[in-house]
Amino acid sequence: MSVEELLPIISVGLKTPITKEQVFTANIELSYLKRIDKVFSKGIHYYLDPKSPEISKDASIFFRKNKFDVDLNLGARKIVNHFEEFKISLSAIAELSDVKFERQLSVTKISNSPKNVANEIRKIITPEFKEKPKEYLTELIKKLAEKNILVFEFVETWNKRDKANIDGFFLKPNVIVLKRHQISFKREIFTLAHELAHYLLDEEEIDKIEYDDLVNQNLSKIESWCNDFAYYFLSGDFEKVIETIDNSNAQNDYNIDLVQSISEKTHLSRIAIFTKLLLLNKISPANYRKVRNEFEEEFRIKNEELKKQRELDKQNGINTGGSTPIPIKSPLLVSTIQTAFYEGLINEYEFCKKLNIKPEKIDSFLYESSN
Repeated sequence: MSVEELLPIISVGLKTPITKEQVFTANIELSYLKRIDKVFSKGIHYYLDPKSPEISKDASIFFRKNKFDVDLNLGARKIVNHFEEFKISLSAIAELSDVKFERQLSVTKISNSPKNVANEIRKIITPEFKEKPKEYLTELIKKLAEKNILVFEFVETWNKRDKANIDGFFLKPNVIVLKRHQISFKREIFTLAHELAHYLLDEEEIDKIEYDDLVNQNLSKIESWCNDFAYYFLSGDFEKVIETIDNSNAQNDYNIDLVQSISEKTHLSRIAIFTKLLLLNKISPANYRKVRNEFEEEFRIKNEELKKQRELDKQNGINTGGSTPIPIKSPLLVSTIQTAFYEGLINEYEFCKKLNIKPEKIDSFLYESSN
């Protein structure tokens, strides 16, 4: 973060903005320091440490990569930093607990066919099909855990000020992080398959899945490969069916019912299937935009109806149960933390903090390990 970017952020709400000279001085005002810490969340003691922070290329993806495929906002950088620090902490715990995270899936090359690689990986880790996308996502995370791949979700509340403008990312050697899409789990599943492709290529990246980029093919070779892999991984045998679909136009109602049927039998969203049809020249760009706009309007109306229902329930004193979604926990994370606890490396407080659970829930997690 540049000084020019930091100063407006820490000056929010002040009549007179904080200047560079007021920050870079021998004696900084405590109130300014607290404002700075709201951005970086390090704790005041961090800035009082006389030892200069060490900058290591191994420490963060921000030093390991010069450029990303998305212009990361502050919220995204905070999320990435949080999970990078958690990854380092977990790696240290695993090493002390003698837990091994060896890679079990071999690294592939971008010169290999994403379709062939996807078909091979499907044989190894594809879980049984589930009608509910969230259940399939949970099972896929479990399957990846069996191959020593850690998957985390991050959840953003509706009122969070700095929302991350990313869908997911892959951190070497074995960490995938996803943004929870509570209303569109199929989008999250596609992101997971996309990040799995990055893992297979052993190429770190932070991603925002944009259909416009897919359509315009405004992507790097690696991103195109990862998207193709995700499509073939999720379409499975239905890939052949999609390729045989007739041209979609107004006369056949754009094959809406057929696409809906395929979407229900796979974990590809309808828009993902139509995007593939566009790339196969089976729907015109104009008709594609028309269909996509209709889906987006349908999605907007659903959101509005949900908001209105919540407001109505609230006015009528009905408990909507609208609590913040709980992230899916990877069995690999749980087992690693359990091992560390049993070996006395962490206490009950740290156990609960690492798994983000309430103290009264600890017995259920310990009981799970005994089974």
